[in-house]
Amino acid sequence: MQFGLYAPVPHVTVGSPQMARSVAGAASPLPEGVPDPGFELARDVLTEADRSGFDVILFAERHLGTDLEAWILASAIAPLTQRIKCMVAVHPSLWHPELIAKMASSLDRVARGRMCLNLITGWNVEEHRMYGGDDLEYNDDRYVRAEEFVDVVRGMWRETPFSYNGRFFPVDAAKLLLKPATVAPPAFFTAARSERGLEMVAKVGDWWFVDYDKRTTSEEEYFEGVKRAIADMRARAARHGRKVRFALNPFVAFGDSEAAAMDEVRRVLSGPDDDQRKILSRIGPATLAGCIGRPEKIRERLRAFGELGVEFFLFKFVPTVEMTRQIGEDIIKPLRAETGAIAAE
Repeated sequence: MQFGLYAPVPHVTVGSPQMARSVAGAASPLPEGVPDPGFELARDVLTEADRSGFDVILFAERHLGTDLEAWILASAIAPLTQRIKCMVAVHPSLWHPELIAKMASSLDRVARGRMCLNLITGWNVEEHRMYGGDDLEYNDDRYVRAEEFVDVVRGMWRETPFSYNGRFFPVDAAKLLLKPATVAPPAFFTAARSERGLEMVAKVGDWWFVDYDKRTTSEEEYFEGVKRAIADMRARAARHGRKVRFALNPFVAFGDSEAAAMDEVRRVLSGPDDDQRKILSRIGPATLAGCIGRPEKIRERLRAFGELGVEFFLFKFVPTVEMTRQIGEDIIKPLRAETGAIAAE
């Protein structure tokens, strides 16, 4: 069983005075000698996550906003940690795979073999058009492009020179003279829910963030939906001669009861900020995994998902050093003691 968290950045972080100061001052120069408050929050939370037994940090990619750029932030955090992996999000619409192969190799060597990638297939139309891409949001070609992207990155890692007759990414004898730090190639994590997207996962994904029926209204329905989704993906991957591993994105909040935990979350996230309201609206569905309330209840729920085949939990929570440490003490360490689990492979 493996555990992860999101790197604190504005579009996924609310309730933090440090992040609020970072956003408020983002359009102006920093005072001389003063680091960005958002970077300080990320540094403090993520180094604590490393100490507390988390296995993976997801550095989400957001260009249209005040977020620190994902690759830059990951490169700054990696040398400050000892064992946690850096998973950087990447979109085939915005990056050439040859360049990402080099960037990923570089980060993997800086992080001493602790790099992996989160493959994103698109949803923010305005951002992608503004930053030079095309999202192909309603076109299955985005999944063809994503498959080619993975093929090229893996090919560049595997051999040089590398050629590829792709529809979106033709490559002619490209040379990558800097390889990843490890013999086994870094893993690709991804998420998809459409029929063609699921086939993309089955063909090229190493890990899948399990999707569920958005009409689900109870924890029991959510659990059964995850069970069906895993069985379906296993069958899809088998048809391609592959195996895919499974991840889940539960929201975690502690309290003497589920109601008390959610009351505290609503208190922290209450306010006039649009991003706060958006994130609060997304937390509702995320609580269907049942990971709110007392620690023993959360551990029981994670064990049940583990029995279905979920091996990695990317926790969503209000990021503070204290909450990060509590998850380590009350969730990660007890579960790891039971299973003898080790850091993410």
